[in-house]
Amino acid sequence: MSGLELIAAVLGVIAVWLTVKQNAWCWPIGLVMVLIYGWLFYEVKLYSGMLLQLAYALLQLYGWWQWKRPGHAEDARQVSRLQRPALLTGLATGVLLSAALGAAMANWTDAALPWLDASLTGFSLVAQWWMAQKRLQCWPLWVAVDIIYVGQYLHQQLYFTAGFFVVLTVIALRGWLEWHRDPALVQP
Repeated sequence: MSGLELIAAVLGVIAVWLTVKQNAWCWPIGLVMVLIYGWLFYEVKLYSGMLLQLAYALLQLYGWWQWKRPGHAEDARQVSRLQRPALLTGLATGVLLSAALGAAMANWTDAALPWLDASLTGFSLVAQWWMAQKRLQCWPLWVAVDIIYVGQYLHQQLYFTAGFFVVLTVIALRGWLEWHRDPALVQP
């Protein structure tokens, strides 16, 4: 399984790096990565993480559409900041998703780390939604989530994936800086 895990991690680094560079190829490469990770997480009983990968697959398609807007290049997303109400709504959504999924996983499955995995899943969905919409705040949320994921994957002995998330943390910091400096950044 570690060979497949390594392939997924490498694809993930490429996809996130392309995201930082605002290259739409991040989405199809990310789609392949999340499908591989969905299988891997099923194998190690990180069911919330597995479901997250399925949601990511849909969000990869949504993000690709948002960034490209075929036939309507003028409507393609530009980097922008969330205003405070939208930011708080997104974070509250993360809390609610985390609580609902954590309760389901703790009560109805044999999931490893049901509450932690569910919480990371809830906030990852919010970060991914914001990323698909090119919201600057996706990056600091990714930094926080990625750091916690490192510990979870070390605990599950998914060493390539833990290393991948260390790299993702560094790339997320870079993304935050690059998108913040983007001359096209739309101010609220």
